[in-house]
Amino acid sequence: MQPRDFSLYGAVDLGARQAAAQRRQQAAQSDSSGANGDGFVIEVTEETFNADVVERSRTTPVIMDLWAEWCGPCKQLSPVLEKLAAEAGGQWILAKVDVDANPQLSAALQVQSIPMVVAVVGGKLVDAFLGAMPEAQVRQWLSQVMAVAEEAGLVQEAAAPDADEDADEESAGVPQARDAREARVPRGAPPMPPAYAEARAAMERGDLDAAAKAFESELAASPGDPVAKSGLAQVNLIRRVSSYDQARVRRDAAEHPEDVEAQTRVADIDLASGRFDDAFDRLLGVVRRTSGEDRDKARVHLVGLFDILPPRDPRVAKARSALSALLF
Repeated sequence: MQPRDFSLYGAVDLGARQAAAQRRQQAAQSDSSGANGDGFVIEVTEETFNADVVERSRTTPVIMDLWAEWCGPCKQLSPVLEKLAAEAGGQWILAKVDVDANPQLSAALQVQSIPMVVAVVGGKLVDAFLGAMPEAQVRQWLSQVMAVAEEAGLVQEAAAPDADEDADEESAGVPQARDAREARVPRGAPPMPPAYAEARAAMERGDLDAAAKAFESELAASPGDPVAKSGLAQVNLIRRVSSYDQARVRRDAAEHPEDVEAQTRVADIDLASGRFDDAFDRLLGVVRRTSGEDRDKARVHLVGLFDILPPRDPRVAKARSALSALLF
């Protein structure tokens, strides 16, 4: 398993908007230091996400548990994660996110179903899974995440504990492997590229041109940067959708299904509204029933929309597979 080069700075800060006053008040009243006494399990909100997840992951792996009160499988999985976090003794932190209380954060993370568990190491999403897996599978997944963290140089083994202390704890029946003193000691992680901060600030003030310029600058320096690529695609999508008369666009697409331009515009609107599958299916349909220049135009637009989502997103993988089947 290799880390995905996908910084949550880009995804969350671009999607964030000002939080509702009620959620801010609730966050201020809540104790973000931890959901248990040891601080191995914490509650995270839109206001605390950057500090409690992104920044903290630069020194300690963070496992995000995205859940909701109405979600039955979440109630099966969360206790397992909390148990394993306590056993780990600080080797990693469990960050619980109530998706109903934090809709902007949920949208920025592109949560489509829960429970969803995401591993963040060094400010990057390294892996994730959906659904309530059995404890044994969760343990295996966590071991892979910790291996990634170690290979990335984020953590190292702590110094050996004092022999007398070990003897005392063994006599008390405390397993040494769960001793907090055996938790991994963090190393530093590279800082956020300046272009991300510039783009974030530009987005917050509504300056799409400046945001695009910042991402283009980052891509010029690092052509393979998926965050800058995704960010620029997002900016361009916002530019296009903001110029549309959405009611007219949908009417034109319904009345003229052969009009590729009308179909791509509706796909833009659907994607901007979070209806990813609808957007992809619409353009796949255009590819299926057209040929020549029209088909190529729909294909290029669809591939451009893929850039908006994180690398290896399952929705993109599904749509790419369908596109390949249509083309070859």
